[in-house]
Amino acid sequence: MSWVQTNDYVHVIAFDFSKAFDRVWHHSLANKLADFPLPDYLYNWIVNNLSDRQHQTKLGGNISPTLPTNASIIQGSGLGPVEYVFTASDLHPISPFNQFCKYTDDTYLLVPATNSLSIPSDSTHIRLGHSQ
Repeated sequence: MSWVQTNDYVHVIAFDFSKAFDRVWHHSLANKLADFPLPDYLYNWIVNNLSDRQHQTKLGGNISPTLPTNASIIQGSGLGPVEYVFTASDLHPISPFNQFCKYTDDTYLLVPATNSLSIPSDSTHIRLGHSQ
């Protein structure tokens, strides 16, 4: 996107979504993937990878029971960052002059000086849109 006016400066607002990878709902990710032009075999493979997931925690010598989970993607995996990008793909600024820069779970809002008044509404939109 090119900015219409020359700006003296740009606001850069960084958002830190704590535990972002833990808050990815599998059904929501599958629905978003379905909207992309992926081959069926790839879609099915990813959804199958998310199905019937379980979690267990080990702390010291104690091991929790294994329980099913319907949220969370693995950040250090090959698919985790890509799955997160799909999850955040529908998050866009309200103002057409503002721009998001997203890289895995790091999100930055770029606001030209001429559009400073839009920061509160776009910030609220990001927080509300990301919490779903």
